[in-house]
Amino acid sequence: MHRRDFISGALASAAAGLWLPAGAADSVQARTVLVVGDSLSAEYGIARGSGWVALLEQRLAKEKKPWKVVNASISGDTTAGGRSRIGSLLAQHQPAVVVIELGGNDALRGLPLQSTADNLRNMVQAAKKSGARVLLLGMQIPPNYGQAYARKFAEVFVEISREQRTALLPFLLKGIADDADATRMFQADRIHPRAEAHPRILNNVWPALEPLLR
Repeated sequence: MHRRDFISGALASAAAGLWLPAGAADSVQARTVLVVGDSLSAEYGIARGSGWVALLEQRLAKEKKPWKVVNASISGDTTAGGRSRIGSLLAQHQPAVVVIELGGNDALRGLPLQSTADNLRNMVQAAKKSGARVLLLGMQIPPNYGQAYARKFAEVFVEISREQRTALLPFLLKGIADDADATRMFQADRIHPRAEAHPRILNNVWPALEPLLR
């Protein structure tokens, strides 16, 4: 085949949506969603494959969206732990989207809110610098930790999102932790959601995440 014929054929196929340059299909398939979280995303106390991150991966596959999910969540992790790991995770997985679900353990330990904010800010900035889009998953804590602390803790996520111009889900456990009978959706420790709650968690995450996948 002459060079002109090859180019003409390639252009015609591309116009018809039938041709991609070598490696282009692979690059589409390689797009990654990286989830950096704690026990709420690490399937603590529930069967493997039943947590919201696994359900997200199943949903993407079912809808034939060209994304894969890497769950880098660790039970008990804090924002400081996430901050220490984010650089190596970004280098290893080169994600196009980063979902940050951290902060709950900071609050449970009564850590300074400024420290939590600084760590979240650092993670968001690192992810954005790598070229990834970011979704920050906010958390709220019961008022028995102190109403002022609880209010200011929830505001941290809003402030970081606004400051860094990144996507935000204000409350990951909306409709679960604030349910009329919230205890029925939680394990015996009243901290970790039961498997039955995780489809609802994904339903909370999806509207905030899906625009970042387009």
